[in-house]
Amino acid sequence: MRAVILENFGGVENLKFVEDFPDPEPREDDVLIRVKAVALNHLDIWVRKGALAVKPDLPHILGSDVSGVVERVGKLVRNVSVGDEVIVAPGLSCGICYDCQNGKDNLCRHFDILGLKSKGGYADYVVVPARNVIRKPENLSFEESASYPLTFLTVWNALVEKGNVRPYSKVLIWGGSSGVGVAGIQIAKLFGAFVIATAGNEEKMKRCRDLGADIVINHYEEDVVKKVREVFREGVDIVMDHVGSATFWKSVECLKKGGKLLFFGTTTGDKAEIDIRYVFVREIGLEGVYMGRKATLFKITELFERGLLRPVVDSVFPLEEAHRAHERLERSEHFGKIVLKVS
Repeated sequence: MRAVILENFGGVENLKFVEDFPDPEPREDDVLIRVKAVALNHLDIWVRKGALAVKPDLPHILGSDVSGVVERVGKLVRNVSVGDEVIVAPGLSCGICYDCQNGKDNLCRHFDILGLKSKGGYADYVVVPARNVIRKPENLSFEESASYPLTFLTVWNALVEKGNVRPYSKVLIWGGSSGVGVAGIQIAKLFGAFVIATAGNEEKMKRCRDLGADIVINHYEEDVVKKVREVFREGVDIVMDHVGSATFWKSVECLKKGGKLLFFGTTTGDKAEIDIRYVFVREIGLEGVYMGRKATLFKITELFERGLLRPVVDSVFPLEEAHRAHERLERSEHFGKIVLKVS
């Protein structure tokens, strides 16, 4: 099959397009999917660079967010059939441990993400467990359908499950133009929150407003903490921070007493200093967030089908130009999701 393989850890020059990579073989409870589209995530960059503690065997295939058509099913599979148009829930778990059986598969001790250790969707075919396959929304294209699983699952876990967002919550979202940013704006507004987003230029700021952000701050030119405190003197209820070192303490300073910082992602680094006294005196909650539960993706998919959430696709590249897509993502030129068209 055709695939973009990672030969060594490092820069985009280590992504190599090949036409003769072995086809994956499904087991009895697996589904073989012909990939139509796969979206990029910052996870792809971290894996490519070898920046994570968990490293895959090489050569590796990146890609967590997959949409496609069922090509073949194992004899134990009942939930989908050959020819079905589907998306993939990117979180992989054992399915039999206590947390999996308790509906918290994202806490499984064997948890993996498609494209992290297991081979992902930068290829003609991918194999996943049948329990990770969900029917694609009929009203979305394959490119649009690939654009939402990982980011919307993560953000739903942050804002809804951990942040308890509700009508009139005051929410700050860093990097509103990113994949998780556009998800955060939409999900927060879906629950009736007041949203302050940040972005890096006028065009991105305008598009954040178009998505529903009430106020948008240029995080390169303005003092975000000062601007937030001008709007809400006491601070905001929730901050969603996926940026890392550069924003972590600023996020804490933006919170009201009893507020919550929901954090994931380390684009600007993974070390941060905090004043512990400030945190406990103001009873600020620090909540780490990882991938959401597979079951949540059914709910999110229904919201896309009903038009209550909408995909935001920045650009589409052919599979063989994955290196160009990575470069665009690393330069932060995108608004929403960058997608590879596979077939």
